[in-house]
Amino acid sequence: MKKKLAAALSGGAVLVLALTGCGGSEDNKELDAWAKKVCDLVPAQNKKITAAYDAITKAAEDTESTPAELQKADSQAFQDLSDGYKARATVISNAGAPPGAEDGAKKLQEAVKQLTALSASYADMKTQVDGLNTKDQAKFATGLKDVSAEMTKVETQRQTALAALKDLESGDTKQALSEQSGCKQASTSPVASTSSADS
Repeated sequence: MKKKLAAALSGGAVLVLALTGCGGSEDNKELDAWAKKVCDLVPAQNKKITAAYDAITKAAEDTESTPAELQKADSQAFQDLSDGYKARATVISNAGAPPGAEDGAKKLQEAVKQLTALSASYADMKTQVDGLNTKDQAKFATGLKDVSAEMTKVETQRQTALAALKDLESGDTKQALSEQSGCKQASTSPVASTSSADS
């Protein structure tokens, strides 16, 4: 059961990958300023999200951990994921639509909506984990099974949020983001470049 949970939880390719790319942008100072607003805060968010996924996977694979220890680790990690994606939504929302981007406002609204929903889902996951019965091994195992099933749904949500971010970062916006050091730094993250969601 723990192995299955680890597989379900470790599919966390960090969403910041959608905010990175290659190539150079044309001289667009407004767009570059927008990209800087977004990318300056990416490394801290990326670090928090990556650490949370790592903590969940480590806890799920630790055969020595007690139900209470596993519950505590997962609860904190889900809280961190919720906070991390909420922060990502806030940063993008505060930055506003990328200047000159086609349908930029609409794409921004959708990305913020999906990230906010993802954050809420992780908050719900925390509540679910907090409610597990750690005193009864059988009930705890059943509860973990439910958590694992819920994570599969959340993974679908994460993919939807990723698609919305990719849509937002298309064209010149992608090029402008790729030139910012914060987004370059995040794109080198091993978690951002791999996903075991299908395992």
